[in-house]
Amino acid sequence: MAERTQPDASAARRLSTGALLLRIAAHAGALAPLAYLLWQTLTGGLSFDPIHDLTLRTGKPAFILLLLSLAARPAVVVTGVTALRPLARTLGLYAFGYATIHMLIFVGLDFGFRWDLIVGGVLEKRYAVIGLATFLILLTLAATSTRKAARRLGALWKRLHRLAYAAGVLATLHYLWAVKFITFEQWAYAVVLALLLVARLPEVEGRIRRSRSE
Repeated sequence: MAERTQPDASAARRLSTGALLLRIAAHAGALAPLAYLLWQTLTGGLSFDPIHDLTLRTGKPAFILLLLSLAARPAVVVTGVTALRPLARTLGLYAFGYATIHMLIFVGLDFGFRWDLIVGGVLEKRYAVIGLATFLILLTLAATSTRKAARRLGALWKRLHRLAYAAGVLATLHYLWAVKFITFEQWAYAVVLALLLVARLPEVEGRIRRSRSE
């Protein structure tokens, strides 16, 4: 029995170490754009339009982190590495954090917290309406991301957090509509989201799991 237990304990330690390294990498990678943006802001590294820089460089990380959060489940299905599963919550919360900063820059620096101007500015721009809807979904998901909320909501919690995919669709539309010219990069993100949505289908997940076990 001892000979069997020792390798099992060693494997468990390796898995635990791997999971810890994944979490550290996720936190470091998520914070890197903000750290670099702060550095450039403090050292005068922004362009002649700093508000535009701040808006773009908080919105884009929010969008990318949201896509990475949605990619966590398909990555688990494809690789079987269950340590990737908690990254969905971690990266999703970081996406919400960047989205909050993005929103504050929009209402604070662009409109000076003038709500009469904000309402008009949002309603006259479709990308702003979509962006607000995305933020409200992310706010709801962040507010219910704790274990306590999951226990309290029960089965409703899973259905509620499927809205993350709706947030992904809306965020993609926001990103596409906010630019004057859609580039290959924007279309690439749209394709990535489409693949993630397809990978989420039960039939597709089932086929991937069966092919991995063969």
